[in-house]
Amino acid sequence: MTRTIGPAADKKARQRKDHAAAKLDALIEEATVDAYDESEQTAGFYTMLEDHLARPFSTEALGMEVTVERIDITEDEEIVAVCARGRSRQRIPIVDLPLPNPPPKGSEWIDAYRRWARRR
Repeated sequence: MTRTIGPAADKKARQRKDHAAAKLDALIEEATVDAYDESEQTAGFYTMLEDHLARPFSTEALGMEVTVERIDITEDEEIVAVCARGRSRQRIPIVDLPLPNPPPKGSEWIDAYRRWARRR
């Protein structure tokens, strides 16, 4: 049995997508409002992630469960998640970090940062 999506359902899906994009754009604006260049914009996102992203949380990276202990920013201004498994630590760029289901509180800031980073 094939289910076809009618124009009304398609319109609702577009509206949800537009609403989600508008929400992310509002978060991007909030993080970058006083920033004059890309470096300051990245710092704005780092601050928002520090303030809003619940940590620690568990996720899977390279097929193994890891704990995201904290967020950091590298010398070349890349935002990374510091992940732990036992005594080992690994920095994973936040744009590449797989999120668990359900995602941690504040993960919308990761989504906003990813959206912003794609536009750079």
